[in-house]
Amino acid sequence: MGIVKISDQMHDNLRAASEALSRSINAQAEHWMRVGMLAELNPALSHGEICQLMLQASQRGDGGFAFVLPEVTAAKKRAAKAVRVAA
Repeated sequence: MGIVKISDQMHDNLRAASEALSRSINAQAEHWMRVGMLAELNPALSHGEICQLMLQASQRGDGGFAFVLPEVTAAKKRAAKAVRVAA
């Protein structure tokens, strides 16, 4: 655990979002960092798809990030196979 310095404007944005979404400021910052990291690692996924993967992982009790790449890879393989079958 460490301290991350952010701008006053970002802190204000975090405070507003955390209040609106009933999260602590730290939880909101971590959520935004997690979504941003996953978006960078998986540029083909939409925000909604990333959130769905995060929700599925949470329901399975997997709070880490390892779930994303294997699941996305499997989903892409299923989609590719469906396209081949339909053709």
